[in-house]
Amino acid sequence: MAMTLRLSKEDERLLTLLAQEDGVSRQEATIRAIHEVAARRGHEQRVKEASARVRIRYAEVLERLGR
Repeated sequence: MAMTLRLSKEDERLLTLLAQEDGVSRQEATIRAIHEVAARRGHEQRVKEASARVRIRYAEVLERLGR
């Protein structure tokens, strides 16, 4: 799917820098950035959910440790 991406001069500079550092096209650098952010957000959500489960499971112990 074709898409036009409007970037500020600074964003364009950063994208070009990322692409050059990775030895890929600006398009590939953009795609990699999208995938990286998506993976990070998925990881953060899983950590948040695991943390909630642990807090529930060990609520009594955590309460005693907090005294």
